[in-house]
Amino acid sequence: MPMFLIERQFSDVLELGGAVVAGVQRINADVGVNWVYSFLSADRKKTYCLYEAPSAEAIREAARRNGLPADSVIEVSQVRPEAFA
Repeated sequence: MPMFLIERQFSDVLELGGAVVAGVQRINADVGVNWVYSFLSADRKKTYCLYEAPSAEAIREAARRNGLPADSVIEVSQVRPEAFA
């Protein structure tokens, strides 16, 4: 499945709890996308999330349903340093 990097900018500090994450994952499953992991900026206002999804549009649809920004959605592939050793 294709992988996407999503940049999200929040106006307030991001606060996540178990119920919020469960809701996001439920909607993501309905749309057919899988949240792999995220990086959170030091000021807690920006995230960089790695997702598996059939398309960028599926990412945008899940973000819309979750009420989350999706400022940038970029299809990516994995490159690891040990592949060049």
